[in-house]
Amino acid sequence: MNKSLRILFLLITTILAASAITTLSQEDEEHFRFGRGLTSRVLAGTTYCKINPSVCLVEGSAGPDCCNNKCVNLEIDSSHCGRCGKKCPHQKICCEGKCVNPMSNKKHCGKCGNKCDDASSCLYGMCSYA
Repeated sequence: MNKSLRILFLLITTILAASAITTLSQEDEEHFRFGRGLTSRVLAGTTYCKINPSVCLVEGSAGPDCCNNKCVNLEIDSSHCGRCGKKCPHQKICCEGKCVNPMSNKKHCGKCGNKCDDASSCLYGMCSYA
């Protein structure tokens, strides 16, 4: 019986700790509602952009857009390319909100924004490889 009580106690303690971590305190909600103290929360990785989307505009944020309660940049995020949840296929990257193949794309050769001139082509991620 003693062992069962200890297991029950540990289970209850774990559940209470988990709910305390995931629940915003009244003070946190007030900070988000009125825009105070957002920078430290963004840098600490605790962003609640669903509650206050402007948290994604703070310096140090991963991006200006909110997807699944996380700040992202829809222009370059391969898991949210152009819109929330649009994942780029394998070997493609997100540039300007579109999934592209950097190994052969003349506008994004090797990386986003690396444009090959008109006389060259993009092959293996390099302009005028051959």
